[in-house]
Amino acid sequence: MKKLIIYIIILLTIMFLIPVIFIRKYENKQIISQIENTIQQEQNIKNQYDYKKYTTIKLLHEKTGEVEEIKLDDYIVNVVCAEMPANFELEALKAQAVVARTYTIYKLVGGDRKHENADICDNSACCQAWISKEDRFARWDENERINNWNKIVNAVDSTNGKIITYDGQPINAFFHSNSGGTTEMPINVWGGSGYPYLQVVQTAGEEEYSQYNSEVILTKEEFIKKIKEKHSDAIINFEEDDCIKILETTEANRVKTLKIGNIEIAGVEARSILGLRSTNFTFEISNTDVKFSVIGYGHGVGMSQTGADALAKQGQNFEEIIKHFYVGVEIINM
Repeated sequence: MKKLIIYIIILLTIMFLIPVIFIRKYENKQIISQIENTIQQEQNIKNQYDYKKYTTIKLLHEKTGEVEEIKLDDYIVNVVCAEMPANFELEALKAQAVVARTYTIYKLVGGDRKHENADICDNSACCQAWISKEDRFARWDENERINNWNKIVNAVDSTNGKIITYDGQPINAFFHSNSGGTTEMPINVWGGSGYPYLQVVQTAGEEEYSQYNSEVILTKEEFIKKIKEKHSDAIINFEEDDCIKILETTEANRVKTLKIGNIEIAGVEARSILGLRSTNFTFEISNTDVKFSVIGYGHGVGMSQTGADALAKQGQNFEEIIKHFYVGVEIINM
């Protein structure tokens, strides 16, 4: 009887241990497989993007048509000089340097080139703003030139080689002047499906900057002329209460659709036609004028430059600033 009990215990033990052994082996295989997949993904990224080969770029100077070959980080210094005030916080300037470098690499490796003989141009409306050292010095006060230049060079050098990636690939690092406290989704500006790392985010402190508020006042005649230049079939009767009406706004409180007389246009188009700083606007109609009160400056997508400066003043470093505006990203070395 005792032997039978012992045999039963041994049998039960074996029955218990065998599944455990197989489960552990299976789990170990899963872990090993995950590690191997991760290594393979990283290797695929390295094979696909050899960032280190982009040490120089070909820059098109749009006004002259000249194409200049220039070292990448020398180029980034001049971009930061053109894109962000030198009196902004150093961490904001660092964030701008990383964003500008990422935007450039995205253009180089993503096949989004707009120029036949150049990688990128110096026109902000097309690619990214750029200014020569001589022109930048001419616009700075004489007693600030050296300090300003050294500060920007420091911002670029201290972030040397750093870019922003999402799922291992460089992001399309959009940026703008002032979000008005809330950034916009790219789908509401340019259409398409958007990017997962460009979401609506809020930033405190942007109201302290001059770019936050602006006004555009047009006479009724000027307003009608501007609209009819683009929409000749527009009929606008200011005697009607709803001759101008906001029909739809985005999650970021920007105008998505605007009714003007007998036509409907996108808020983005209204901004362009009327010369507004952003699509976050309201309006008032008086006896003679139409006044637009605007919040923010720019398309609102990606990093807000004044927002970056506000966050830097609150103690955030450049990596925290970048991850605030671009959701789910990583900052890596090229």
